[in-house]
Amino acid sequence: MTPTLVPGRPGWVGGPTAQADEDAGRARDWAEIQERMLVPLYEAVYERLDVGAATRLLALGCGAGLALLLAAARGAAVTGVDRDEWRLALARDRLPAHAAARLARGGAGAAADPAASAFTVVTAFDPFAPAAGRVAELTAAARLARRGAAVVVAGWGPPERCATAGVLGAAADAAGRDDLEGLCRAAGLRPDGGGRVRCPFGYADLDSAVRGLLASGLFDAAIAATDRVQTEKELTEALHPFLAQDGTVRMENVLRYVIART
Repeated sequence: MTPTLVPGRPGWVGGPTAQADEDAGRARDWAEIQERMLVPLYEAVYERLDVGAATRLLALGCGAGLALLLAAARGAAVTGVDRDEWRLALARDRLPAHAAARLARGGAGAAADPAASAFTVVTAFDPFAPAAGRVAELTAAARLARRGAAVVVAGWGPPERCATAGVLGAAADAAGRDDLEGLCRAAGLRPDGGGRVRCPFGYADLDSAVRGLLASGLFDAAIAATDRVQTEKELTEALHPFLAQDGTVRMENVLRYVIART
């Protein structure tokens, strides 16, 4: 079935500015370094929900499209929305060349299509997503879903089993580490199970680890408050306990997901 990304503004590429270059580079770091760390989560959820040819999936915060690609490979019809236009450009490149991808920078409302049937699965996979606004996003997505559809929300697992959350510190708390069920209920959804998935984060070296985690966007406030150099320095220090003798970095994590029903 045809993967779809919702259309966006013309001229999304922006100008040849330093900020545009930085945003584009961060999107590439997300796609090339960080996003793949979440594959065990994607696959576990798709297997549990039997995602396949009968599935019409909406991915909130679809990022650079890896989760969409995996769902499409199972035969699902997929729609992705994201507020980062640079990630969406990479998502378009990742989808099959014959798929007429449409791109948009937006939230769930951008996925509305009166001509299409309601979604049967909605995913909000990104554990780095800020908690602020998540309820409104889930509420809007639920309106586009079929009655009884599965809405999946993911987040950090128990602190003692989630090394990366400790490295992120207050930033992980801001992303909403704990009450996924509460988020669902606040959005008018009915929690209906869930699970935990082992998602180790492994990097070739400290530089890759820093770049991957900075690409999450969780450190933007720290960079604005101080500067990038200072933020990178502090993040590098926090990662040192996970540095192996061969120079690689590995953090063991368990991520949680909740399945709710519309």
